[in-house]
Amino acid sequence: MPALSPTMNQGNIAKWRKKEGDKIEVGDVLCEIETDKATLEFECLEEGFLAKVLAPDGSKDVAVGQPIAIMVEELDDVQKIPASVTGRSEARTEKVSDENIKAGGGVQETSSVNINTSELPPHAVLGMPALSPTMNQGNIAKWRKKEGEKIEVGDVICEIETDKATLEFESLEEGYLAKILAPEGSKDVPVGQPIAVTVEDPEDIEHVKSSLGSGLVHEEKPIHEKPRAEIHPGKSIFSRISPSAKVLITEHGLDLSSLKASGAHGTLLKADVLAAIKSGKVSPSLPKDTKPSTEVLPKSTVKIAETSPHIKQSDSFEDQPNSQIRKVIAKRLVESKQTTPHLYLSIDVALDPLLSFRKELIEQHNVKVSVNDIIIKAVSIALRNVPEANAYWDTEKGEVILCDSVDVSVAVATDKGLMTPIVRNTDQKTISSISSEVKELAEKARAGKLKPNEFQGGTFSISNLGMFPVDHFCAIINPPQSGILAVGRGNKFVEPVIGSDGVECPAVVTKMALTLSADHRVFDGKVGGAFLSDLRLNFSDMRRLML
Repeated sequence: MPALSPTMNQGNIAKWRKKEGDKIEVGDVLCEIETDKATLEFECLEEGFLAKVLAPDGSKDVAVGQPIAIMVEELDDVQKIPASVTGRSEARTEKVSDENIKAGGGVQETSSVNINTSELPPHAVLGMPALSPTMNQGNIAKWRKKEGEKIEVGDVICEIETDKATLEFESLEEGYLAKILAPEGSKDVPVGQPIAVTVEDPEDIEHVKSSLGSGLVHEEKPIHEKPRAEIHPGKSIFSRISPSAKVLITEHGLDLSSLKASGAHGTLLKADVLAAIKSGKVSPSLPKDTKPSTEVLPKSTVKIAETSPHIKQSDSFEDQPNSQIRKVIAKRLVESKQTTPHLYLSIDVALDPLLSFRKELIEQHNVKVSVNDIIIKAVSIALRNVPEANAYWDTEKGEVILCDSVDVSVAVATDKGLMTPIVRNTDQKTISSISSEVKELAEKARAGKLKPNEFQGGTFSISNLGMFPVDHFCAIINPPQSGILAVGRGNKFVEPVIGSDGVECPAVVTKMALTLSADHRVFDGKVGGAFLSDLRLNFSDMRRLML
């Protein structure tokens, strides 16, 4: 059972789209799953045949991670699945070939934490929740509840630092916190790994504490009977590796750096590994105990190296640990530059009408808004007038998708990294409404209290460095969005201006540089030019923002 929403820990099988024995291709919808938010489609990441449905239509409250079906690679293997296998049995999600390897005494690799619960009283094991769609691990920032404390439905158990923000983990059941398995400060805890145990009866707390000592919460170590290559996903460029691809990599001892993923969201599929093996372009990985060969230098050479005055020791430095947010930002920025063809277009716009309009709002209407608030409104009107610019590129379909609403992401600098909270339907809101919403979202972002719906999505971004001595810059697109506007500071220039009497004379004008970074698959020169032209008109005549 997949986790199809951040807060999902169980789901219902609404309908199976595939039947036992059906052929399954990559991207096919296997079934419809009713989550805590909506009914969603569960797409397959591998090809094969649906051998056994373990959770039939109408199955309720199926826990995330519980087996719901078994797939095989060959059609002939469908009949080999025992009829006695059910969703509550010891069925694994690994492929049949993977089981055969383990049965034959191969390498058993796992990084999950196992808990011996056979002798425990009635209890519940709390796993690390997936609090955002891209989250695969998290850090325990703070425990709000202590061992032995009563927990009510909706109580915040702990604060978890995800790849987006620090979020609160609320309890869905009442009970007592018996044992904390991941203390405060625990880093990179995988989603699903147990972090705590709760019990129904307070008298069972001490029993759980004594039973779950250091020896019962452990990490399984590989059992080697013959040398095999180990898989280190963290060193590769893949977001995940399918089980059958992992088996092939282990069997052939392949180096992950020589493989390329073609699956959705950077998933390495079995077909990718087979294609690499067939091409002969893959290289074997070195075993752990293999040390690189060292060349023995002559004594004279070593002496020269040691006494050479030109060799300087490296300067002192300090390692600065990255937060989960900064790690994800770094990864996404690299992916954006590598996978998105950036098109850069720049213009200068007159800032004097905007400054006069802002002054008028303050003096005549007592409405205090920032320059950035008015910029957001001007950009929103331009996106509404040029709908081709309010779009994104669908990689799977290979086409441009127009967005129904104008939702602007605003870059906010925080101690943990750059956050981009979203102001939705900005083309329909007043400037004062946009201003108050931006302030509220910025405060939440700096406090790490943004909710997932407040930073996920958006159709366009704005990054404003006008408060710094930055004249112009080029920003990096925030996928899956297709555009981001970089705003520089205002500068004064002397230019010829035609006065009310029709005579041209020199005058001091304030201008601001705007640079559009656009996805060239969505924005061609015509769309980009039309967007910037409409945006310039909005800055020259503030009345357009009222239309």
